[in-house]
Amino acid sequence: MATIGNDPNGFKRILFVAPDGKRKTVRLGKVTAKQATAFKVKVEGLIGGTITGVLDDEVSRWLAALDDEMHRRIAAVGLVAPRATATARLGEFLDAYVAGRPDIKPRTRWNLEICARRLTEHFGANKLLRDIKPGDADDWCAMLRAKYAGATAARTIKRAKQFFAAAVRKDLLSRNPFAECRAGHQSNPARSCFVSQADTAAVLAACPDVEWRLIVALCRYGGIRCPSELLTLTWADVDWERGRFRVHAPKTEHHKDGGDRWVPIFSELRPYLEEAFELAPEGAVHLVTSKRDTNQNLRTRFAKIIRRAGLTPWPKPFHNLRASRQTELVERYPIHVVCAWLGNTAAVAAEHYLQVTEEHFARAAQNPAQSAAETGCQEQTAILAEMQKALADKGFHLTSIPVKTYDYPQGDSNPCLSRERAMS
Repeated sequence: MATIGNDPNGFKRILFVAPDGKRKTVRLGKVTAKQATAFKVKVEGLIGGTITGVLDDEVSRWLAALDDEMHRRIAAVGLVAPRATATARLGEFLDAYVAGRPDIKPRTRWNLEICARRLTEHFGANKLLRDIKPGDADDWCAMLRAKYAGATAARTIKRAKQFFAAAVRKDLLSRNPFAECRAGHQSNPARSCFVSQADTAAVLAACPDVEWRLIVALCRYGGIRCPSELLTLTWADVDWERGRFRVHAPKTEHHKDGGDRWVPIFSELRPYLEEAFELAPEGAVHLVTSKRDTNQNLRTRFAKIIRRAGLTPWPKPFHNLRASRQTELVERYPIHVVCAWLGNTAAVAAEHYLQVTEEHFARAAQNPAQSAAETGCQEQTAILAEMQKALADKGFHLTSIPVKTYDYPQGDSNPCLSRERAMS
């Protein structure tokens, strides 16, 4: 199907008959006979793929790894489509990619634009995509980690990989220079803060009006996202009879559930929800009415309220309210139930929401039996019984350890601890 030609100067070429019946040539330059033979085999694979419409995986990988000059020679004889790498520049590509994504949310678009700006500031907007090598990508990632917090650098690297993966799919690049760059964790434990119910009560008391009290209560006790979910809540979403309210999450509306979920009207939340309902003007649609401007900086005003309560504003103020609620709820309900209420997954909760609190340390330092009872965990109580039995079998006899009942807050009950039990 193809043959190797030898020129007088020692250069080699591949001669073949194309599917259109014409004889064509791919000049290889000065290569060894072994290299020429391997290249001939791949050219025959390309010819077969042109005829059948199916390209062998090995040939595809070889083609993707070819340098631009040799790829241009193969494209010139019609075996492959030409690459567009000659004129593809970084700034133009990034702008076109962002502009061509009408499906993304404004916040996502803003984040992509930040990443694009950091790429062009480092490499230059006129940098050819093909001139950015894996080593250059490593240098850029190292710069990010030195300049920004770990979570910020990780998110930026992840978006850069997204940009260049799209360039590969558009055949602007043969490979993604960021493919082997490790993004790292996108969470920052240093910015996590558990907001206790006592501190929450102080903040609620410092709120200037009923609407601010409702905002804080919804974020802290309802666990909703602010402002995206907060501004979608309507009074029609509140099902007083069944004790729950519907939340629409713009962040997850592309999921199969459409971003809708039901959240209980927790006993801590109900007084503030009822107060807002009683004072709502006739015909009011949304729970939050006076702070619906998306350009309004709720965070700055909230920080002033926190200071008025005598507290120091904590990092990520609204996120940490939501995270504190999820940390509390997993102590009382199965993780899959809590995630269904708060609209995330167990993996996301573990990395970005769940926190270790001072209460956990205090509880762990208690008498083991008391600690097991107060967590409401039957498994821990059973383990203690097994330990005592094992010790008794070895001749060690312990006095009975009373297991105290645990008074669950806000009227919740734990049937397995409804009476005192003794272990002997």
